[in-house]
Amino acid sequence: MTAHQDTALIAGQLADLTRTVEEMASQLKALRERADSQQVRAESQQERAEIQQERIDLAARELAEVSERLQAAANALRESI
Repeated sequence: MTAHQDTALIAGQLADLTRTVEEMASQLKALRERADSQQVRAESQQERAEIQQERIDLAARELAEVSERLQAAANALRESI
């Protein structure tokens, strides 16, 4: 092989390597964007879950209050009979 052929071979390998690195960089960027998107969705779902839990807790407190009032009304009714 001549020096010119060696140079051409190395240039071709370098071009292939450059394309491979560019493809890997593109894939990494896509993975990063998907991961970011999934993180945003997970945070949104967590926020919705927390809001739902707050609503459940509030409903449970309200139900307990109503139950206490019903029990008091039932007791008052028994005493009046």
